[in-house]
Amino acid sequence: MGYTKQELESLRDFYKNQLLNDTIPFWFPRSYDHKYGGFLLMRDEDGSLIDDDKAVWIQGRATWLLASLYNTVGAQSEWLDGAKLGYDFLNQHCFDTDGRMFFHVTRDGRPIRKRRYYFSETFYVIAAAAYAQATGDEHAANRAREVFGQCIDYSTKPGMIAPKYTDVRPAKGIGVPMIMMNTAQQLRSTIGDERCDALIDHWIDEIERDFVKHEIECVMEQVAPDGSIIDHIDGRTLNPGHAIEGAWFILHEAMHRNNDPRLIELGCKMIDYMWERGWDKEYGGLFYFRDVYGKPVQEYWQDMKFWWPHNEAIIATLMAYLLTGKEKYATMHKQVHAYSYKNFHDPKGGEWFGYLHRDGRLAQSAKGNLFKGAFHVPRQEWYCWQLLKSFHP
Repeated sequence: MGYTKQELESLRDFYKNQLLNDTIPFWFPRSYDHKYGGFLLMRDEDGSLIDDDKAVWIQGRATWLLASLYNTVGAQSEWLDGAKLGYDFLNQHCFDTDGRMFFHVTRDGRPIRKRRYYFSETFYVIAAAAYAQATGDEHAANRAREVFGQCIDYSTKPGMIAPKYTDVRPAKGIGVPMIMMNTAQQLRSTIGDERCDALIDHWIDEIERDFVKHEIECVMEQVAPDGSIIDHIDGRTLNPGHAIEGAWFILHEAMHRNNDPRLIELGCKMIDYMWERGWDKEYGGLFYFRDVYGKPVQEYWQDMKFWWPHNEAIIATLMAYLLTGKEKYATMHKQVHAYSYKNFHDPKGGEWFGYLHRDGRLAQSAKGNLFKGAFHVPRQEWYCWQLLKSFHP
């Protein structure tokens, strides 16, 4: 069955309550680092600190979250003060002398690791843009647009970040057009940038042309530069939750364009294809990796259940239902919502555990590390709340 109006209103209130009374209180105010700036986000199930290092991309994500809450939920000074802690830390400690950002720094901002990809930079863009919207800070707005321009260069000029090691088997991943599309969407919605619309078109076209394989009903994670499938382990490996995240970015764009039917169809097909390949029909939840041809997957965590693909699937299936009214998307949403809040959510301590075995048993108790922080769970709850408010105010 689909959702009744009353059920959707109840769901709206559920996401609001979870965000404001469960998820956000787990992270804040305990994670504000008033000594060195930024946030202390590597936390165990009870909120105790397990490491005081800082992942730069998660510093950007948490800054974006706090500024976005200030911009959309209510002008609470704590959220804006917290966003300033993150924004200042990013500017003071997280850029190298070449303009690139680090990935991993100490609590006081000394660099530990730098990576070849530029996701730290994309999360800086959305953080600075949301902060600029909240404060009217023109320098922050200019920095957001400047670093966005650098990301465009990184994404379009191979070799800018790291030398090519081989031309024997060149490949490209769906992550680049996905993250760049969503970065542009966030920039456009906060402070605006005239480059965004055309670039978003470009990245959607690339995803549809090269990564969505209608003939085998699949969304590839990696392809050759011409879009062909690379029939080797890395080339065959799928990440269903990641593709479903890309689907909701496309559905978001469809909504921005007055419910564009072509984009709705594309986003829904991506959900359909990867739900069929990724949903565990025995235990529930989304597998982390699958092989396009059903062959063994190399990574040992391939059948585990990670938190963030479920956040993305909750958003995507709810959007698909609201945009199409099709009962199957309500059914999908009910499944992934029920599975996630039963298995990942911690009703005692708040927030979600990050990692489950295939059968739903807890693999470890951490709620924050270099990859998990104040982002996927609160973004999902915030986005679903705002989405349902727009349909059922």
